[in-house]
Parts: sequence; C-alpha cells; structure tokens
Amino acid sequence: MLDIIGLSEIDVEVYDAFAGTGSMTVAEIRERTGLPEQRLLRILRGLAEKGLLVELPGPARAYSAVRPEIALEAMLRQKEQELASARLVADRLRERYRATSGERPVDLIEVVHGDAHIADRADQLLRSAEREVAFVDKPPYARTPSVLHPAERDLLARGVRFRGVYERGALEMHDLSSDLEPGLALGEEARVVTSAPLKMIVVDQRVGLVPLRSDLPEVGAALVIHPCALLDALSSVFAFLWQSGLPLRLPGSAELADAAPSDDARLLALLTTGLPDRSIAKQLGMSYRTFQRRLRDLMTALGATTRFQAGLQVATRGWVTLPVTRPTGEEDVSEREDSPSTRP
Repeated sequence: MLDIIGLSEIDVEVYDAFAGTGSMTVAEIRERTGLPEQRLLRILRGLAEKGLLVELPGPARAYSAVRPEIALEAMLRQKEQELASARLVADRLRERYRATSGERPVDLIEVVHGDAHIADRADQLLRSAEREVAFVDKPPYARTPSVLHPAERDLLARGVRFRGVYERGALEMHDLSSDLEPGLALGEEARVVTSAPLKMIVVDQRVGLVPLRSDLPEVGAALVIHPCALLDALSSVFAFLWQSGLPLRLPGSAELADAAPSDDARLLALLTTGLPDRSIAKQLGMSYRTFQRRLRDLMTALGATTRFQAGLQVATRGWVTLPVTRPTGEEDVSEREDSPSTRP
C-alpha cells in the first residue's frame, strides 16, 4: 500500500524493525531482519533520505527511527502536493484542448477499433463519471449479455446515477435475475421501450460512446463523441426514450416501494414491459401453462376480469409506477438539476 509514496515492502519491513527500540546499530538491524549487509545499507540510506531514519553520530554506525506520525505524514503531504500539481497541469491541458477543439472538428470524434480496445475505452469512460451514466441497451449481441458492468457497483456506491433504457427485445436476451436485478438493487434506474434506434452510453453529458453499426452483433468499431452537436443529439434521443419508456422495477429494486408480494412482483414487472407471455414464462422459469395459471390467480386476487382492470388495480395499489408524461419539448427540470450540462 505504501508504494504510492515510494516505500517498498522491504523498506517497511526494515522500518518496522525499529518498533519498540530507541536506536539500533547496523549489526543489530541486520540480526533482526536477516538481510545481507550491503543490501541493508542501501535500504537504510534510502530510508534516511526519505526522512524515516536518522543516522546517529559516532564510531558505530547506528540509526534512530523518526515516529511514523511525523515521517509518514510528511511523505503523504508531499505526495498530495505532487498530485495537486499534476491535477493543475491536467486541468490546464484540458482547458487548452477544449478551447482549440472548435477549430479541429476531427478531434470531436474518435474512432476505436477492436472489441478489446472498445471495452477498455468504455471502462475508462464509465470510471470517469462524476454525476450520471445514461445508456441504451438493445440486441443484437455478439455474446450472451451481462448488464452489470464491473464499474457500475463502484460508481453507484459513490453516488453516481445510472439510468438505463432497455429495448423490449433486450429483456428476452438477458437473464433478469442475474443480469438486471443486481444493478437495480444497487440503485440503477431502468425503463423499457418497444424499440430503440441505437445503443449508446453518455457520461455526464460530456462524452458519448456508440457502436459504428447497431444492427450487427459484432461491434468492430465504435465512436467516442466529445462535446458537439452530435453529443447533444444523443442526449436528446436518450431523454426522449427515457420519457416514453415504462419503469422496470424488479424485486430488489432500490426504488421499489409498496411492492407486491414477492411471488408476483417479477411477474407484474415483466407484464408492464409488454413482453410476450411465453417470454415472461421463460424468464420466470415456468411452463406456459403454469404462467397462465399464476396470472389467473393474480387477477382473481385483484378482483379483475381483464388485464386492463388488473393493470388499474396494481397501479392504484402502487405495485407499479408509471412515468410522468410532459408535453413535447418541456424540459425535465427535476432530472437536469442534478446533472447540469458541462458544456462550456
């Protein structure tokens, strides 16, 4: 852990040998650590240069340890100052790049080739998020999809908002209990639409990632889009899809309140997405006939004779929640207050 301030494991071991002692000669230190003399002398000189040890005057070479709350705190403060200086340089370069990017449109769009490079770039963009990650998920897929990105857990824990729009066909491809529900339990917000025009990721409304072709399973190439009109268009497409989508709240969703009984919660959630009955039965791990029987039992318990009546009943009871619709062009102030545009 202390390698970040320039201390190796052997440095820490030698320094730790001084615990409980006032000072030690080189011979005593060697006896404690078992290190060869020449190697030990190099380590002692290094620790003295870093301010962790003080070489004592006298014929017998001896060293005294500086207390860690003094020595290590000084090293940590120096590293903090170095990081602060590096951040100033990075900020200055970013501002200079941003100031000149308008003169070089080619810099506004990067082309990334190869699945491995695209995955690395996506991971980099996600981990840079400070406020929000917005994404659209849809088939086709080159391999069985897995929704919970390794970075999502860490980002949600840091308070970064995740909003995902899933095309209805994507739900038929995912294993909801292992793919979607873990993210929803951590705080991801999800909505479902009948059809989405493309896959995308938009981070903090300052950078986007889209595949070059959304109709092919293999990604092959992707575009990284920096602040420009195209990124504004992607953000608008996502906002439209989000407003028109139906909330997906599976069991375990962090925002699911007044939930239906656990046996019926997943069934109700899938019914609201518009998935075909046979696809819902498959997701629930039951036969089609068992699904039909479960649905009839649920409708009877709700006192409904049609699915429309059942939908009204579960909405009235708060078991499902519909999004608030707004006139076209009206801005969603509540959503944008927490995610202001970073455009200069």
